Amino acid sequence: MLAGGTGSRVGLSIPKQLIKVAGKAVMEHTIGIFEDSPAIDDIYVLMHPDHLESAQRIGARFGKVRQVLAGGQTRNETTRAALSVLTKSHPGDTKVLFHDAVRPLLDQRIIDDLVAALDAGYDAVDVAIPSADTIIEVNDADEIVSIPPRAKLRRGQTPQAFRLGVIDQAYQIAWQDPAFQATDDCTVVLNYLPQTAIKVVEGAGHNMKITEPIDVFIADKLFQLASAVVSTDRSHYAERLAGKVLVVLGGSYGIGADIAALAESYGARVHCFSRSQTSTHVEEPEEVAAALAEVYQAEGRIDYVVVTAGLLSIGKLDELALDDVLAAIRVNYVAPVIAARASYRYLKETRGQLLLFTSSSYTRGRADYSLYSSAKAAVVNLTQALADEWSPLGVRVNCINPERTATPMRTKAFGKEPADSLLESQAVALSALDVLLAGITGQVIDVRRAEPGAGPGTERKPAALEAALEAASESIDLP
Repeated sequence: MLAGGTGSRVGLSIPKQLIKVAGKAVMEHTIGIFEDSPAIDDIYVLMHPDHLESAQRIGARFGKVRQVLAGGQTRNETTRAALSVLTKSHPGDTKVLFHDAVRPLLDQRIIDDLVAALDAGYDAVDVAIPSADTIIEVNDADEIVSIPPRAKLRRGQTPQAFRLGVIDQAYQIAWQDPAFQATDDCTVVLNYLPQTAIKVVEGAGHNMKITEPIDVFIADKLFQLASAVVSTDRSHYAERLAGKVLVVLGGSYGIGADIAALAESYGARVHCFSRSQTSTHVEEPEEVAAALAEVYQAEGRIDYVVVTAGLLSIGKLDELALDDVLAAIRVNYVAPVIAARASYRYLKETRGQLLLFTSSSYTRGRADYSLYSSAKAAVVNLTQALADEWSPLGVRVNCINPERTATPMRTKAFGKEPADSLLESQAVALSALDVLLAGITGQVIDVRRAEPGAGPGTERKPAALEAALEAASESIDLP
């Protein structure tokens, strides 16, 4: 894994591979992909020398990472450094993949296709996607000199795969050429071992490279879209939830009660606390701490803490009573903070998850919702910050952002509304279980209603979200 960049183009003082996206450093996401691949045995990371210690700390979290080494000043020098290590410890027919650390959205399918191509007899394999744009060639005066047929053009990606002896031989020849320069490793094979056929396997639009400042934003949004389709095969719910201990703060009715009932039906041991059920005030530190201690004493562990408590205060800020203002802030924001502080010690033991809830109003404050929307925006920020803080210890923090949902709290505030205009709370509860069982952190997961006529049980419409993910990656000229 080549991680030698400095991050100058994204305008930061740290390399782009160490930027946090979706709760983890970019290179941590990338290493995790290869760690999870059955086709990969060993991982070697080549890092910019000035940030070697940071990369070594990240690499130490993964069982397949054999070495984290200093890279060179250029991409080619970094590859050469990798080859000097690999050729000393591996035979020439070893299958080697070279991947950019700043491509954290790689599919397992691409890895499998590369290895399969090597197994089929190719010594060099590239990854590419068709170009959606017309490519033009210009001269020094920025005048068009040719327009190659688009049907034959591809946009190259990584990983690139080789037999170790072949890529090493290509570089040995290349370094004898005073004019040698190349932006990727397949180019080296193409130029210096022209008799070697280079197979191309299909890449993916979302296998983007984080290079420019906007790429950080795009990657974060793509992770959010990907997280929205983390739906676990629900036939495995019972297997994965059996024996897990779930605490719901605010679980007396609505979404919290549905989460509790669903989790319990799949074998989880569920404990609910709320003002109406157990006289537990979620905004009071002592009461939350006592509730969690009670569960821990009875169960010996806590795997998940879910905070669904909320208070919808509607009205102009200057017209609200001060007690109502303070109550809204305490329940909607202080309570999640208190829950996080109290649950950390237990979740650290189990490498568990804290799941919070926001509202679609968090993206833009609205008149008469100033307290509610601003508190929900703060919860999103809290989610992202805690995911960053707790990631090294394996504790995950995520946030569900449901569309307008049919709950008693909403009915109390707005009265009866058309049923087809609201999301069912059971659909949100299913999404919550999906997120609890997924390996994500730092994510804000949108839950939306199904399209009209989609039928029951399809509220999360994963196929539509997968299409949105693909559309997002195809509609932007990703590097």
